[in-house]
Amino acid sequence: MSLYKRKDSPHWWVRFTHSGRRLQQSTGTADRVAAQQFHDKLKASLWEQDRLGVKPRRTWNEAVVKYLQETGHKVTHGEEVRKLRWLDQFLRSAQLDVISRDKISEIADIKARESSTATANRYLALVRAILRKAAYEWEWIARAPKVRMFKEQARRVRWITRAEADALLRALPEHLADMVKFALHTGLRQRNVTALEWSQIDMPRKVAWIHPDQAKARKAIPVPLNEEAAAVLRRQIGKHHLRVFTYQGQPLRWVNNTAWKRALRQAGLSDFRWHDLRHTWASWHVQAGTPLYELQQLGGWESSEMVKRYAHLAPEHLAKAAANIEPIATKLATLERTKG
Repeated sequence: MSLYKRKDSPHWWVRFTHSGRRLQQSTGTADRVAAQQFHDKLKASLWEQDRLGVKPRRTWNEAVVKYLQETGHKVTHGEEVRKLRWLDQFLRSAQLDVISRDKISEIADIKARESSTATANRYLALVRAILRKAAYEWEWIARAPKVRMFKEQARRVRWITRAEADALLRALPEHLADMVKFALHTGLRQRNVTALEWSQIDMPRKVAWIHPDQAKARKAIPVPLNEEAAAVLRRQIGKHHLRVFTYQGQPLRWVNNTAWKRALRQAGLSDFRWHDLRHTWASWHVQAGTPLYELQQLGGWESSEMVKRYAHLAPEHLAKAAANIEPIATKLATLERTKG
């Protein structure tokens, strides 16, 4: 029988042999008439593919599976899986060639109301990436629909002063204070700090390194250690054979806990995340005169655009250029006085 029911599913399933290959899949419906229509359309589609050379119609689910297989190496892989699980409720079995711009906008509006336009844009970017691959790399569809992104305001850089940092460090328990101080003196991301291993550190040379598979840009990052960072590491020696930062003998995996939030309140800091420690590190560097191209290398940023966010914190580097018109201004002032 081509149609049948399974104990673990409320839907009808189809099962038949085509061109020597056994096919079996869910119809996605519990209605027998609709299931029979699905079965008939499927067999007709397979015949068209074999006899007429018609390309098979692909579904969103098929595209998601292929996309995840091709991008499994990305640092953001886990985050993309989470986004795709949310999108599944809207696009689950949709044919790629019927996913329209209006449908995508409808989904985006729901996400924007649920969270924010900035978050919705991250989901839109993922949908756009998958549809573009389906169109221009895999040639599954003729064209990808245009995806309208929400307009976002430029986000300010959140950083704290040294006095605020000292207040935060005093409010934190010792194991978190050490991690925060290390982050403030190296600029490393949270994951790179929590997962740091002794094999990544050369204490005599005062240098650490982040391997390519641990870096967001997939490029190795050398991390020179100043005396403050080195002092933090020396305090961790002997606590664990593999990992640098631990709590009660166990490696740490998460730092945005109750102690962190309590310390922020005690230090009087609001709207401050762990990642803002990296912003603070970069801001301190720029204010101390570190050239932007050197900061880019220190922070492992792939693009100089990411570093330019901090340029406004040190306008001193433009002082010489601003002084170039001083002679002209002086002459004009002299002429004005002469005319007077």
